[in-house]
Amino acid sequence: MPGKQQSPVSPVKMLAGREGNYSGRGRFSSADCCHMLSRYLPVNGPWLVDQMTSRAYVSQFSADGSLFVAGFQGSHIRIYNVDRGWKVQKDILAKSLRWTVTDTSLSPDQRYLVYTSMSPIVHIVNVGHATTESLANITEIHEGLDFSAANDGCYSFGIFSVKFSTDGRELVAGSSDDSIYVYDLEANKLSLRIVSHTADVNTVTFADESGNLIYSGSDDNLCKVWDRRCFIAKDKPAGILMGHMEGITYLDSRGDGRYFISNGKDQTIKLWDIRKMSSNTTCNLGFRNYEWDYRWMDYPPQARDLKHPCDQSVATYKGHSVLRTLIRCYFSPEYSTGQKYIYTGSHDSRVYIYDVATGAQVAVLKHHTSPVRDCSWHPHYPMLVSSSWDGDVVKWEFPDNGQAPASVSKKRIRRRYYY
Repeated sequence: MPGKQQSPVSPVKMLAGREGNYSGRGRFSSADCCHMLSRYLPVNGPWLVDQMTSRAYVSQFSADGSLFVAGFQGSHIRIYNVDRGWKVQKDILAKSLRWTVTDTSLSPDQRYLVYTSMSPIVHIVNVGHATTESLANITEIHEGLDFSAANDGCYSFGIFSVKFSTDGRELVAGSSDDSIYVYDLEANKLSLRIVSHTADVNTVTFADESGNLIYSGSDDNLCKVWDRRCFIAKDKPAGILMGHMEGITYLDSRGDGRYFISNGKDQTIKLWDIRKMSSNTTCNLGFRNYEWDYRWMDYPPQARDLKHPCDQSVATYKGHSVLRTLIRCYFSPEYSTGQKYIYTGSHDSRVYIYDVATGAQVAVLKHHTSPVRDCSWHPHYPMLVSSSWDGDVVKWEFPDNGQAPASVSKKRIRRRYYY
């Protein structure tokens, strides 16, 4: 009624309506499921999944939630079978690793995994084999895909980000030579290189299932949109989005070809609508009276309240910390939450969950003792897994699973070795 405050529908009333078949469907609609499940955040716990003696850099559920992939600086990549009590299904010892595993991506059919490091060679592993131990070129072949084929071989570069296309036929990658690469797996060759930014391309992703649109984010502070159907000129994007005051560490697409989010070294997450993009970057940021390096310095206090004069973002989310490493952020799952939330790791060892619409912090998960670089929300269940530089991989759930949570006191006295 006009003027009446809207209140959320009671789950009890929704269940009664379903049992009474008031809708005529005899079941919950997908919107009903989202409305119900989005109330129950994975904030209980945590419960220990694994402990390693090196920093965790990557952790992601597979698309159907049956597998979980974690990558560590000490050359190990582990694939856990979620449905079988988190048993290690594959323990991969990475080949020719430079510094760390920077990213991994599981193919849509879950048969292949690619991993990257600070090298132009992307390795691909068949994870469908029955053997658990996968030692590069000893027990299994880790084929190398050369992304430097477009160059003359005079210099090397690293790859920060890699993603499979939805059909599994292509890989898109962002690199330290300011470029985006697209690799055709069927032809087994590099199909496209775009000199896309003026600094490291830290993150890149396909916008939707079509594979035509690509989003990229860079240390030049810009997000760019690339349409492979209509390159107007060489290395010219379809549009540019300004708003971050510092470099961008990660992008996540909503999957609708319109909205995406970005994590920035200016300590903010921003929500973007590509319909607001511009064709150039004529906006002047003005003089900056401070210098800093996020790898070893705290963010300058005088910079926290600065605003971009040409900010094109739809919303901004603050509270977490983006320092020391390329910390990642994501939309919550469509099936269980309707992408109602944004969640992110943080340098302060926590996981933050924000409400997309209001920007409010709805939950902060505290357990780790070192930066949380990556975290992943199960696509169907109220379960979130976080991984940290302290070597711990832990899961958060709703409701309580009946087991005792991980002991923080024991955790703090055990020895750690960083590689």
